[in-house]
Amino acid sequence: MSGNSARIILETHRNENLKRQTVRTFMSKRRPIERLRNIGIMAHIDAGKTTTTERFLFYTGKTHRMGEVDDGASVMDWMVQEKERGITITSAATTCFWNDYQINIIDTPGHVDFTAEVERSLRVLDGAIAIFCAVGGVEPQSETVWKQANKYDIPRIAYVNKMDRMGADFENVLTMMADRLKAVAIPIQLPVGAEDKFTGIIDLIEMNYREYDGDSLGSKYFDLPIPNEYVSKAEVARHRLLETISEFDDELMDKYLREKEIEVVDIKRALRAGTLQSAIVPVLCGSSFHNIGVQKLLDAIIDYLPAPSDLPPVEGINPKTEVIESRAANAKAPFSALAFKVATDPFFDKLVFFRVYSGTLQAGKQVLNTLTGKKERISRILEMHANKREDLKEVTAGDIAAAVGLKYSTTGSTFCDERHPISFESMVFPEPVIYVAIEPKTKADQEKLGESLKKLSDEDPTFRVNINEDTGQTIISGMGELHLEIIIDRLTREFNVGANVGRPQVAYKETISMSGEAEGKFIRQSGGRGQYGKVTVRIEPLKPGEGFIFEDASKGGVIPREFIKAIELGISEAMGTGLIGGYPIVDVKATLLDGGYHEVDSSELAFRIAASMAFKEAVKKSKPVLMEPTMNVEVVAPETSLGTVIQDLNSRRGSITGMFDRHDGKVLSAQVPLSEMFGYATQLRNITQGRGLYTMEFSHYQPVPEKVSPLSYTGMV
Repeated sequence: MSGNSARIILETHRNENLKRQTVRTFMSKRRPIERLRNIGIMAHIDAGKTTTTERFLFYTGKTHRMGEVDDGASVMDWMVQEKERGITITSAATTCFWNDYQINIIDTPGHVDFTAEVERSLRVLDGAIAIFCAVGGVEPQSETVWKQANKYDIPRIAYVNKMDRMGADFENVLTMMADRLKAVAIPIQLPVGAEDKFTGIIDLIEMNYREYDGDSLGSKYFDLPIPNEYVSKAEVARHRLLETISEFDDELMDKYLREKEIEVVDIKRALRAGTLQSAIVPVLCGSSFHNIGVQKLLDAIIDYLPAPSDLPPVEGINPKTEVIESRAANAKAPFSALAFKVATDPFFDKLVFFRVYSGTLQAGKQVLNTLTGKKERISRILEMHANKREDLKEVTAGDIAAAVGLKYSTTGSTFCDERHPISFESMVFPEPVIYVAIEPKTKADQEKLGESLKKLSDEDPTFRVNINEDTGQTIISGMGELHLEIIIDRLTREFNVGANVGRPQVAYKETISMSGEAEGKFIRQSGGRGQYGKVTVRIEPLKPGEGFIFEDASKGGVIPREFIKAIELGISEAMGTGLIGGYPIVDVKATLLDGGYHEVDSSELAFRIAASMAFKEAVKKSKPVLMEPTMNVEVVAPETSLGTVIQDLNSRRGSITGMFDRHDGKVLSAQVPLSEMFGYATQLRNITQGRGLYTMEFSHYQPVPEKVSPLSYTGMV
């Protein structure tokens, strides 16, 4: 290829000497907050999140070789379990530099069992890259993480990866984004070719074609005129792009309507404005594994995703005045930060990852934890690169780092200047749907088991540990079989704890189906100071997910005000053990109607017990029902096996909710009770000759049909 027909670009980031010098320079100087990007990478499992992150690290000079997930050599998937399974289990943070900008990246898991890692990462990020497989398009976990990003109103760009794979279809992914995500997906690139004929990308902003040299690991590429057969398609796509983004920029709108020449800077300005409003999603394409399109994606992070200063101030509540206050992304404002992750560390016991929203913090300084009300000293501040770390003297607004020395902090803790207290909204995580009984193998293991489980539950908000009061067994619960499998594996490898584990069980719940009213009395008067509490309550069913509501409707001071809280606590405690199978009772409103007290013998304990008794008696009259977790299941199966797959799902009490075509077969959507899904992976392989795939995530709780219920209520407590 001659110099006249192509401009060969050899990227200076691959010059090793310049690369090291560049990284040192950026690390040693304070960069303006406008040149900072805090982004997350989110997608369905196996869409290429970690591979894309590894390419980012290579091209920005953070690493000297490309780590491959399939080889177990990726930098970001550093856990033994991640390397063995080829999946991301825990979110990993790193920092790199591109064109004078600092990019803090969090690579999140794609498996639904670890969705809490995505939730807490998105809570503190400013922007995100949603990666879609060019073959699978919008898959179940893609929808889940998209909804999570909607929840926090996070600006996004999309990247259609794996354009070199058999069955890749860029246009189909755009259609799925519009249909399933309701996203205004605006391509700013077009692929040239697909599958094994995928050679490069057309840039609709600069209107040129970039062809990549595969032998140079993507470092060498050629900027060429758009191939003749793609000119018309590119012009139509660019026209749609300009038409869509012109509403976000008056200057561009004027030029577009007057048919004046539109500069690249005009387009980027309007695209950025629309993206920051979360009104549009710029879509790029490439193949990260074959090093095509990654540099353009890095450019898009800088061009379209927000700096901390682009976003409105974060709001919180002053715990002293209970007044809403805000903190702007300003280094000179009072210090405030949110802890979004706790990690067990072999050297420091535990690391607390936090995002600084305002102010500056030096290592060794004391902060106030408004969640606990305790003051804590941060002995060291670390910049993390997966499981490697580097000491920092200070952090400032917009930074993401890890702290050492925080004993009482958990996920969701707010750190702030004790003279300017503020408490940010914490995070809410889904309830576990599966549990197993676990017991230590030896006496030595028994001593370590409790401590190890405590560390793991501190680290993971969706992992719970309870003791069954009836049997004395230790019960661990989580989001799925893989989740608990990883926990047990970590117990063995990281904490050297031997344990025997029972079979997975479904986490049922109980609720009521009608209103009921009852009185509870706790009276112990036999001379001296006694106990006296009398309570009448009415309970009513609530809509699914509404939880527990308590209302005091008592009149005339029949119960002194100081005992009302104890009554609410007594009912709340009683809800922990249902009457059908001892499962937690949910979605109930309890109203205190009447009661009685004794001037001497009444106490908080007496009213707590009386309230618990009244509640349990009322539940008996309210037709309690057993509730089971129902899962959203999506199955990809060859068309020849479709009938058998549907028949099998129906036999599992599943209901088919949708079906659409894919290049390699049919995709079935269904809702199936979790109790019917154990062993499904093996069954699906058998009925599809090994070609079937499925994903599953929690949807909702619903009543268990009486004919299949593992338990039935007899009216006996």
